[in-house]
Amino acid sequence: MKKALIILLCAALGGCVSQSPAPVSERGQPAPRTKTAAILPGMETAPSRPGARQIAASENGLHTVQKGDTLHGIAFANNVDFQDLAIWNNLESVDVIKIGQVLRLTPPDGAVAAGKGVEIQPLKAESRPEAKPLQETPLLREPQAVLLPYSEANWAKATATAVPRALPSPVIVPGNPPPAVVSPPPKPPVTAPVLPPAVVTTPQPTSAPEGWLWPAKGLLKGRFGEGGGKGIDIVGERNTPVIAVAPGRVVYSGSGLRGYGRLLIIKHPGEFLSAYAHNQDMLVKEGDTVNAGQKIALMGDSDADRVKLHFEIRQYGRPLDPLKYLPSPP
Repeated sequence: MKKALIILLCAALGGCVSQSPAPVSERGQPAPRTKTAAILPGMETAPSRPGARQIAASENGLHTVQKGDTLHGIAFANNVDFQDLAIWNNLESVDVIKIGQVLRLTPPDGAVAAGKGVEIQPLKAESRPEAKPLQETPLLREPQAVLLPYSEANWAKATATAVPRALPSPVIVPGNPPPAVVSPPPKPPVTAPVLPPAVVTTPQPTSAPEGWLWPAKGLLKGRFGEGGGKGIDIVGERNTPVIAVAPGRVVYSGSGLRGYGRLLIIKHPGEFLSAYAHNQDMLVKEGDTVNAGQKIALMGDSDADRVKLHFEIRQYGRPLDPLKYLPSPP
């Protein structure tokens, strides 16, 4: 009996020793996260996936604001001035537009675009004259004639006609010519004054400030107007510095305009805009103030068939020939 108890006690101790400890895990600690690269200013990339959002010219005169749109980008894509868009759509600020907002791209009736000249409005319809009764002549309450008894003398007096009083004859002195009779000059006919016709002129773009610089080193290939081009093309090597042609403020930096790739737009005095397209990298961001000659981007081939800089100058949204404002190519 004692031996059996010893055997049972040894078996129980062996079972306890063979059990392994339960795994222990710490609760409350988050799972490890994968690191993602932060997107810094100037590192924007052009949309590459199919169906990526890009601003295109409107076909019906309206544009529905979507995420990523800016007023400058919408105006640039539709060849209008961003200030005109703000006026036509009663925007309180050119920097505030809402997703889903529908913007009109054409002026309403009677509106005048900024800096476009004389405002022409239709003549107001004149009101028709109202018929008014003529004022009646007041009746005379007093007699207009004196009743005389009939007599030959009164009859002669009543029927007598007034004889004009003769003027005294001029006295003619022998040896002197008779005085000339001077008649008063005839009065000229009264004619309505003729107003000169109104002349409405379309103001030409004002000249750009002197001292604009060439935007990049390279070979001039595409010219203004060739194949519908709105600027010039400068072909060069990748990462060639692109500089600001004049001092101003960056109003657009992105890749939301179809056909321009990575695009920079700078606003200059006189409502001039300069645009720099197809950049490899952009070195400034929206809101930055730049100086003439400052390096703002590196030449590339984003949304282009070769490495080049597409450069435009616009005023009030209208493209101008850059070669009329830039110096000779270096």
